[in-house]
Amino acid sequence: MASATTLMTTEELLAMPDDGVERWLIRGELREKRPPEGGPPMTVRNRFHSQAMVCVAAELEIWRRAQPEPRGQVLGGEAGVRLRQTPDSTVGVDVVYVPPDIVANQTDETTLIDGVPALAVEILSPSDTQEEIDEKIDEYLAAGVPLVWVLDPHDRTVTVYRGGTEPELVNRTQELSGDPHLPGFRVPVSRLFG
Repeated sequence: MASATTLMTTEELLAMPDDGVERWLIRGELREKRPPEGGPPMTVRNRFHSQAMVCVAAELEIWRRAQPEPRGQVLGGEAGVRLRQTPDSTVGVDVVYVPPDIVANQTDETTLIDGVPALAVEILSPSDTQEEIDEKIDEYLAAGVPLVWVLDPHDRTVTVYRGGTEPELVNRTQELSGDPHLPGFRVPVSRLFG
């Protein structure tokens, strides 16, 4: 982890080697998740994580295509998002919905999404720590992400976070709503887990 006095920029983060270490920035401070000792030099997701990622992205894409133009974008697979600058917060998000106004402001100069998405979805993996997840959720909300979903493939639940309110737990017998940030988005939670 970088010291409090040595803040890193997104450009410095992107210049680091692709060596199997998962990295992100929270307010300019480097965070790293290294593979277990003797483990493969890459992040290996389990099939339950992967299935949940495909299912939630598919449901969001169906909803997105039904929206009037201009439409936003649904991205997945650790999509890079710069939430804020000076100091930078740049994270990989499992699934993200980027609203049309943010999409319109993107340039070809970077592969990152530069701006605050309308939705950030984190899918729990066995290697995630509570501290890492809490820090990302806190940073999403502090940066202005209005809606954060944390999917738990083991328990088949979704915890919904919105700024200024208590988290809401939705289980597989209930329906998940994206209102008002994703108008009209509704899906049975059970469909998000296969």
